[in-house]
Amino acid sequence: MKSEDIRSIQAPIKQKYRDNPESAVITLKASGTIGENLSCKVNTGKAIAEAGLHPATGGNGTQLCSGDMLLEALAACAGVTLNTVAAAIDVDLKDAEVVAEGDLDFRGTLGVSKEAPVGFKEIRLHYNLTTDASDEEITTLLKLTERYCVVFQTLNQANQIQVSHSV
Repeated sequence: MKSEDIRSIQAPIKQKYRDNPESAVITLKASGTIGENLSCKVNTGKAIAEAGLHPATGGNGTQLCSGDMLLEALAACAGVTLNTVAAAIDVDLKDAEVVAEGDLDFRGTLGVSKEAPVGFKEIRLHYNLTTDASDEEITTLLKLTERYCVVFQTLNQANQIQVSHSV
């Protein structure tokens, strides 16, 4: 896709949001239903994914780990954003791989150590690019990808999560 293609697709959407800022605020939703064997079935919109315990916490490895799913969401969002930004600024990506990895200390989630954090201690995002773009163009591409990647920005900022329940 070329920059003029992405611009023609996004121009009316951007104008709509300029004219009516409230129309740009959309609530995304994911839900899951608890299943057997300490699992949770999540409807991804295209299929149902069954998440369970990671083998490091007692899972048998047949279900998806939600930590893996978080990293997959980051890699997917960064990849889509990278591809879109490349088209928008006319950087020819011949190929690209986005790798997201994170370090967990499972002592935290298992309550073995109060000093061990619950959650990722560090997340790393790496791009393997095949392109003839200059170093300056690559720097701009990655800077804009970071800026516009929803999942990256969400994870990189402290966010309030409101919790409620119903019975």
